[in-house]
Amino acid sequence: MAKVQVFVFRLSLKANKHFDPMKYARMLKISVLGLIALMLSSCLTVEKKEYTFELTGENSGKLTIRYINIMSVMDDGKDVTAQDFAEIVDKYINGDQLEQDFPGAANIKTRLYEQNGQLCGEVTLDFPSLSAARLYQYDKNSPLMMCISAAYDSETYVSSNGSYGNDYMPVVFWPAGSRKLTVTTSVSAPDETSLSLAGEYRKWKETN
Repeated sequence: MAKVQVFVFRLSLKANKHFDPMKYARMLKISVLGLIALMLSSCLTVEKKEYTFELTGENSGKLTIRYINIMSVMDDGKDVTAQDFAEIVDKYINGDQLEQDFPGAANIKTRLYEQNGQLCGEVTLDFPSLSAARLYQYDKNSPLMMCISAAYDSETYVSSNGSYGNDYMPVVFWPAGSRKLTVTTSVSAPDETSLSLAGEYRKWKETN
């Protein structure tokens, strides 16, 4: 089984009267890669994600993504928690997968932690441009925008400190000049096939 989290950002071509669809299409090509993927492959998933964008420059700043309740999904009825946790450590804690996913970002840091008996993760990075953080703004007077993915195993909008479009235009808008943007999404609700990775984390933590 392979659950691939691909975050494809689609924004409507119905913006304002100054909208340039060709320029927008070029920007969207950048967003086909995954927006942080602690669960890029195998049987990993997560219950929800919390994004915080803090703009410290004109178009630069810091992005923090928190993964709440990272889980392993049974593979044809088999427990693969050990393999799934090993993949997280190999690729995203010790490996360079995030550098590959975010070639424009700098100072990428990751950590795992346990909260309320659940395995959680956190990624922080510095972005030099809005596109590096998967954000878009047509010009300095236009709203800042983030599209909630509608792709395979897509995220579902839960809340934000901005304004959400709708299911047909899954975009969060913030007024121009906003300096802190927050979004919470849901990915996969726990069910009978979901297994906690907290136990694997505790074993790993004893020697790390």
